[in-house]
Amino acid sequence: MGEFSDQVLSLFARAASEQGGVISGDNPTHYNRDNPIRLWIIQVFIIITFTQILSLGLSRMRQPRVIAEVIGGVLLGPTVMGRIPHFRETIFPTDSIPILTITSNIGLVLFLFLVGLEIDTRLLKRNILASAGVSIAGLLFPLGLGAALGVAVYREFIDDTVNFGHFLLFVAVAVGITAFPVLCRILTELKLLDTEVGLVVLSAGIGNDVIGWVLLALTVALVNASSGLTALWVLLASAGYTIVLLYPGRWGYRWLARRTGSLEQGFPTPFLMTVTILVVLASAFFTDIIGVHAIFGGFLAGLIIPHDNGFAISVVEKLEDLINILFLPIYFTLSGLRTNLGLLNTGTDWGYIVLICTVAFSSKFLACGAAAFFGGFNWRESGAIGSLMSCKGLVELIVLNIGLQARILNERTFSMFVVHALVLTFITTPLVIAFYPPKYRIHHRDEKPAGDEAALPTRAPSNDEHKTRFSLVLDKIEALPAAMTLSQLLHYPSAVLPSSHASQLSTINEKALEAGLDDVKDHGEAPPRSAITIEALRLMELTARTSAVLRSQEADSLIYNDPVVSVYKTFGQLNHFNVSAKLSVVNYEEFPEAVAKHVSDTGSEMVIIPWPRGITSVLEEEAEGQHVGTRNPFDGIFHKTTTEDQTSSVVYSEFIRNVFSQSPSDIALFVDRGLTTAPTGNTKQHFFLPFFGGPDDRLALTFLVQLCENYAVSATVVRMATMDSDDVARTTDDAKLSGALSPTFHNTVAAADTVYGQHTTQTRLESDTADNLVWGKYTTPSTVHPSNVASALTRISFINESATKPLHRVAELAKQEAAISIARSGKTLIVLAGRSRRLAVENLRGELRSLISETGSSISSSVPKTLGDVGAGLVAAGVNASLLVLQAAPSASS
Repeated sequence: MGEFSDQVLSLFARAASEQGGVISGDNPTHYNRDNPIRLWIIQVFIIITFTQILSLGLSRMRQPRVIAEVIGGVLLGPTVMGRIPHFRETIFPTDSIPILTITSNIGLVLFLFLVGLEIDTRLLKRNILASAGVSIAGLLFPLGLGAALGVAVYREFIDDTVNFGHFLLFVAVAVGITAFPVLCRILTELKLLDTEVGLVVLSAGIGNDVIGWVLLALTVALVNASSGLTALWVLLASAGYTIVLLYPGRWGYRWLARRTGSLEQGFPTPFLMTVTILVVLASAFFTDIIGVHAIFGGFLAGLIIPHDNGFAISVVEKLEDLINILFLPIYFTLSGLRTNLGLLNTGTDWGYIVLICTVAFSSKFLACGAAAFFGGFNWRESGAIGSLMSCKGLVELIVLNIGLQARILNERTFSMFVVHALVLTFITTPLVIAFYPPKYRIHHRDEKPAGDEAALPTRAPSNDEHKTRFSLVLDKIEALPAAMTLSQLLHYPSAVLPSSHASQLSTINEKALEAGLDDVKDHGEAPPRSAITIEALRLMELTARTSAVLRSQEADSLIYNDPVVSVYKTFGQLNHFNVSAKLSVVNYEEFPEAVAKHVSDTGSEMVIIPWPRGITSVLEEEAEGQHVGTRNPFDGIFHKTTTEDQTSSVVYSEFIRNVFSQSPSDIALFVDRGLTTAPTGNTKQHFFLPFFGGPDDRLALTFLVQLCENYAVSATVVRMATMDSDDVARTTDDAKLSGALSPTFHNTVAAADTVYGQHTTQTRLESDTADNLVWGKYTTPSTVHPSNVASALTRISFINESATKPLHRVAELAKQEAAISIARSGKTLIVLAGRSRRLAVENLRGELRSLISETGSSISSSVPKTLGDVGAGLVAAGVNASLLVLQAAPSASS
């Protein structure tokens, strides 16, 4: 063939460009053979802009990006923009096309390297019988019907000078091939990779793709050969090179990867990356000079890359952005420039387009679907498999471009097949969703379909006194310090503090102490209690990148190598509590849904969301005379100079709010203030809880009691009452009713924006009664508690406060407690607060606005929406404390 090699060599013939540029009157859109970079940049800028804008719209329809790239090329071509006078001659002159072509061909070779790298031959071993049946059926029938279709198309549109046999073989390959890269993205997007359907389609797609490329190489060899003997030599050379590369070549590459330490580290060294690029280019060069297209060499080079320890993912990460953002759009734009839909101006043309679409889809859909059905799949699963295997996408377009370059296709038939590829790719996702909606899917981790109520494990009944099963959200390594801090506080230590520390405990419940702590004092043993279990959910964002798709495919193995999960599991082992982990690769918008599903699947009683903070010592800043500002997660949004937060984002706050609205369990958001300089030895962590009432505050109080079962935790609880005439009267009436009313339960369904219904008179009375019961339960000395609760209550101080401005008073008390905590233990105070966006007892929004105005804080509506009014008030007041914001489950709002 030699075209790729000729284009590379032609670039070295350029002479030096003239100086002066536009200052000397040069027109940057004028093509200069000696200096083509100016027009090339203009072309690339237009191409990328067009494709990205189209991709934004089509991505909301869950369509792969290749459709946007091809449509962008069609719009820039003679179909639309080409009709603007002088547009084609000015922006895409004929002389500039070779530069775009060589750029796109380099990118295409690298892209096919990534395609080969995506193919993990280990997947072929899974469901080998079912996938082999689907793959064989998905090749034989489409190849046969494609050849039959080629007869009709040849007689109607093709010149007799084109070899009839070559044309039939090419059309058969174009109809029979499956776009494996697009198929992987659709499977990942629809979360089908861990289903039986996804595994069968993936395995069948690998076999289909490899055989398809072999047939394409055969077609190109036959077209370029001058005789049958030459074609035979080309095929033999190709087969020999393939064997050498896949066996000795793969062994040599693996040896070099081990020798350089790249395989053990999981990412390539610069030297190995250099060798990899040279192997790709050399492979493309060799297949090009023997008469097979250069892209086949790039594809073969990708097959030798090992997938051990995430190495293949690291190689992809080094290359994918440049290829996907720059090179591929250029290639598909060139395809669009060659596509002229204006030529399809007769009923016959569109009739044949419908025929091509029908034959190409039905041959794949019926053959693969029937093979799956007779292989034991039900009709929904079979329909999904048939729909997925009919996907075309960018591989089809690569085949079509090769056919156009080899003059097998003319411009009219090329445009017809481009339309067919777009249509079949566009309908794949909607058809799969229609045949196989989420409620019918069977995941490997589930025993029954997700739509069956009995399939989901029932969540363990929540015990107000004690929670043992927690879901922990880990989306980045910066979340580990906050996660470890809260986990350590939840874990019950095996030994108690020395007696010298016991004298410092604040006591309000002498009878509880006498009843439950004698054995602790005498023997130094902790009261018996169930161990906690942490169900960690590692979230990774699914993007359009190939590396994200590979991560999703290898999620089951990556969970063992992920550094975030490994560090946290080691932490759990060292502290003797159970940790199990799951990795989920989903779109960022689906993070809340993934969290809610994880909670339901694991039966967790509470979700813990750590919000990581900068690690800074408050004492160091105060010693240097610096003002210690409030480091809240929203500082980066408002450009505060004191922020050191690395995760400030409105988007992240939206994620947290969606978790608040969707999670079926209790939720704890831990906004980590950061570490401080603490003395060594056993020091207490102090908590402060302002109790206003309501379901979230009641949860906060009971959860605080559980935390204080840890001997290294103490707390101060302040029950706040608003001193104003209306509230005083209401409080008096409620006190009279509290003894007569029994606690009742009510449900509030959270809306998507986490704005909840208001109190009615009945619900307010019920809530106040429940508040009084919970408060009395822990503050009445005569109440008998289990030994662990009695022990916890000895470390909690309960105070009643009344104020005309309760939020101001809470901020003042929190500052005092924070200063005392730093002075005594060197540890940052943690403030517990109910989020109270649902059935709040006090409406603090007016006072919050007043507090923000007085302090001059830059607080937007995102802060109270995420943290609640109390949390936002503490942020606005500049309290130097971490925040633990709790929200009760909808079914427990009582």
